[in-house]
Amino acid sequence: MGTFMILFTFLGGITLSAQSSINGTLSRKTGTIETTFLTFATGTMFLAIFILFFGQGNILALLEAPKWQLSAAFLGTLYLLLTVIAVPRIGVIATNIAGIIGQLVIGIVIDNFGWFNSLVIPLDTKRAFSLLFMIIALYFIYKGNKRSREEIPVQHR
Repeated sequence: MGTFMILFTFLGGITLSAQSSINGTLSRKTGTIETTFLTFATGTMFLAIFILFFGQGNILALLEAPKWQLSAAFLGTLYLLLTVIAVPRIGVIATNIAGIIGQLVIGIVIDNFGWFNSLVIPLDTKRAFSLLFMIIALYFIYKGNKRSREEIPVQHR
């Protein structure tokens, strides 16, 4: 089952990069906040249909959830908004790697302290080096983006 979850997550990453690129382009025409709104409004409609046909839970239980748990919706919206802002300025890959580094940093902190009732997985040398290598990768990718933008004029279609 673990292999399937990795593949599903990999496919999720592919869709996230495609979404980032498309939203970045769309935001030039419609605006950043408008593009973010369109993404969430469309997602809400699709999820409403999925809940109608496949839902197994109790959506009204949201009203009983601790308020801090509802903050996840705000965090997701903020992530999408920041991504839509960043992609047209630094490119898809630099945006995604910066986002992944942010996820790794907070993930390491959450794992290390067991926040939000998660597993406690202490920070070790392997994790620290992994994060360092991601930061180095971002440096080289971002520097490559800057050089490419200076050498090759971008044509918008």
